Amino acid sequence: MEILIWAGLTVLFVLVELATYGLASIWFALGALAALIAAALGAPLWLQVVLFAVVSVASLVLTRPLARKFVNSRSQPTNADRVIGAPARVTEEINDFNGTGAVSVDGKLWSARSADGAVVPVGAHVTVREIRGVRLIVSPEPEQNI
Repeated sequence: MEILIWAGLTVLFVLVELATYGLASIWFALGALAALIAAALGAPLWLQVVLFAVVSVASLVLTRPLARKFVNSRSQPTNADRVIGAPARVTEEINDFNGTGAVSVDGKLWSARSADGAVVPVGAHVTVREIRGVRLIVSPEPEQNI
């Protein structure tokens, strides 16, 4: 009976792994496989459970850094973050109350909102503070008296 339980758990963990994008249960599948082998060799139940736990934790600890690197290597960075800190020019009055505002950054137009809620007139120079969704959050540049 124990062999069937461990075989079922192994299959279940493998199916869960196949159904998820990231590595979520492969370590438990390895632990269940170790317990299955122990059950097939006639080991007592307590040893099967200990093997399941030890192999699951050991495989998690030993392979997690490699697995994270493999999974994260598939992400594609964007160039949108490069506009943070960049100067911009207001092309449409920024008025958070009216939901209006646009700026030009590196020749591209972006929807914009004010970081402090202030109305910013057309032509003003601003600095991009952050990106929220598809909008830039900007702050007016301090006026420089030369």
